Amino acid sequence: MPELLAELKSRLRITWDDENEELERIINRAKSYLEKLTSKAFSFELDAWETELLLERCRYVYNNAADEYEKNFAYELKRLIMHVALEKRADADNGQQENS
Repeated sequence: MPELLAELKSRLRITWDDENEELERIINRAKSYLEKLTSKAFSFELDAWETELLLERCRYVYNNAADEYEKNFAYELKRLIMHVALEKRADADNGQQENS
């Protein structure tokens, strides 16, 4: 979490610590949003592409524009959902092959 918080603060150009608790809450809600959207738990490592969606969600929420996030990131969110669905399908197919 400290890395995500630092990355978000950098992205938002926040150099003070007064808002850390609120930013951490925003990060946790954004994690929950993406995990519920895909039914998958992510590691949210800084170099992972889903982390970019997380940070952008946080930026939109922080700037009171959460209602615009899905519209502006529709393609990326669909891509994430499709990627997770394909992973789950591959895992299921592998499980069936092992049981055969």
